Amino acid sequence: MILKIHSDASYLSEPKARSRCGGHFYLGSKPVRKYTPNGAILNSTNVIQTVVTSAAEAEYVSLYMNAKTGIPMRHTLIEMGHPQPPTPIQTDNTTAVGIATDSIKQKYSKALDMRWYWLKDQIKLKRYDVYFKPGSQNKADYFTKNHSPSHHRQSRFTFLHQANVAMQGCVENLYIHVCGVA
Repeated sequence: MILKIHSDASYLSEPKARSRCGGHFYLGSKPVRKYTPNGAILNSTNVIQTVVTSAAEAEYVSLYMNAKTGIPMRHTLIEMGHPQPPTPIQTDNTTAVGIATDSIKQKYSKALDMRWYWLKDQIKLKRYDVYFKPGSQNKADYFTKNHSPSHHRQSRFTFLHQANVAMQGCVENLYIHVCGVA
């Protein structure tokens, strides 16, 4: 049981020039960076209270917020007897990965130096492993964007635990009946 996190942000999508961050936390197995579909243990969405200056900074702040949220989960799993390798955090922004892993030099984004450098320290201490995958493979994307009702109907089985996949049609019909959505 290895904690895995998908992290995403949407830039300037909230009132007063705020951005939104989302996270998809689930338990998986090795290989560590491969998505292993499993019921989520937490799906989070928050408004970033700081006004960020770029989409890359919003993604980096989202990485920071999701890593902070993951600390108690890591400790709980370790105490339960499940040693944790560096927790993989997937994001869809190469600049945010570069800033977090020190593989690119910051120039314009110097404003985030002091507040968000905790994440860089955690990566150096081998507690987190930040890596890139395209947005289409990032499950946290669902929680940061506005979607149409049809997209919600298609995606809900990805995020809601469904014991019997054959029951999806029954649940679909019940959802349409109760919610009045066609």
